[in-house]
Amino acid sequence: MPRMIWGILWALACAMGFVGTGCGPVNPGPSSEGTQVSPAGGQGAVVGAATAGDATAAAETEPADNPGDPEPRPEMPPRQLTDAQLAEGWVSLFDGRTLFGWNLEGEADWRIEEDGLIVSAEQPAALVTSTQFADFVLRVEVRSEPGTSGGLLLHAPALPEDPATESYLLNIAAGDEAYPTGSLVGRARSEVEIASEEWQEYEVRVAGETVAVSVAGETILTYTDPEPLRRGRLGFHVASGQLAFRHMWLQPAGLESIFNHEDLTGWVTFPERESRFTVTDDGWMRVEDGPGQLETEPSYGDFVLQLQCKTHAPELNSGIFFRCIPGDPMNGYESQIHNGIVDGDRSRPTDCGTGGIFRRQDARFVAADDNAWFYKTILVAGPHMTVWVNGLQVSDWTDTREPDENPRRGLRLEPGTIQIQGHDPTTDLVFREFWAAELPARAAP
Repeated sequence: MPRMIWGILWALACAMGFVGTGCGPVNPGPSSEGTQVSPAGGQGAVVGAATAGDATAAAETEPADNPGDPEPRPEMPPRQLTDAQLAEGWVSLFDGRTLFGWNLEGEADWRIEEDGLIVSAEQPAALVTSTQFADFVLRVEVRSEPGTSGGLLLHAPALPEDPATESYLLNIAAGDEAYPTGSLVGRARSEVEIASEEWQEYEVRVAGETVAVSVAGETILTYTDPEPLRRGRLGFHVASGQLAFRHMWLQPAGLESIFNHEDLTGWVTFPERESRFTVTDDGWMRVEDGPGQLETEPSYGDFVLQLQCKTHAPELNSGIFFRCIPGDPMNGYESQIHNGIVDGDRSRPTDCGTGGIFRRQDARFVAADDNAWFYKTILVAGPHMTVWVNGLQVSDWTDTREPDENPRRGLRLEPGTIQIQGHDPTTDLVFREFWAAELPARAAP
């Protein structure tokens, strides 16, 4: 049967309630299930009121109407990373235009100028990511005015009262004799002289107990922590003076492939369902038809997942489900795959948008195109979920519902499987890579 006819029949089935997982356009409005902040403030754009589920679960837990998107919707920032960098797993932490994905702590003057971020303060203040990272490589350009006291936070808590002990504080301050620029305050001193008043390109590698710092390609410090923090937020701390940052890119480290490019070893198939999962001659995983799913054998709780995907027709629907109840049909949180947009406006997804948390938070813009490879990073830490598409952060959502074993009804923190969705008879897409890693628990303090 032609694809268009299948699409019409599927839409009718959705409308009549015969199917319910990821069916139609969803613009969920504010609810008690998540935090909603204006896009201008840098946090989530739209918070939904229920997750994807079967028709019965949807009828019991989801609102009957959708009040629509808040205004204004954000303009999509330009892509900062090349395809080669995206293939290596890099994402951008700062889009150059907004503070989406960041939390402000304390009183300071934060300004975005010429795609960079400038902070001036007379008392301690911090800007930290909304999500946590474990092992990573970070590249960022920084500069400080003379007399400034401040630096880069690594593995920080949400609100660091003592950044030197609760995080790794990479000092960026001219004239600090005890811990000059490039030092880890209270931990390790750098003996390399750095002109901190000029733009300097830093690369920071954090792997387990080791923190290594390079400037302009030269290693200036390597520190081994006898009591490593393991994971935490990234950000900036300023006690006084002025700091500036730009081009902040991160590559999650320590990931392992969960797809061998030859067969579906390590995955659970469901042949009784309609979807067909195969491995192509190119070594890609292909999903056709549906509904149905493919499920990982291991479970993941707090994790980072990176994948490469391509759809084979306009506005195809699929998704990556996680913290799933093993064996249940797509019973988990869903990171949507759907590249449809309204009237050519990438800030208006037709169905949550690729990278959105389905029925929880629409993607703030659609950064992927159909019939072209795109790159997705999903990072889940506790109740918080973050997704990047083609290196740009598109969602930032915290589940504040009451705990529940079933993620359709409430907050699920227990580990669960990762599932790939075959949505309907029109489904036809391929995956080139799957890389994943569990996040270790954060150590005290």
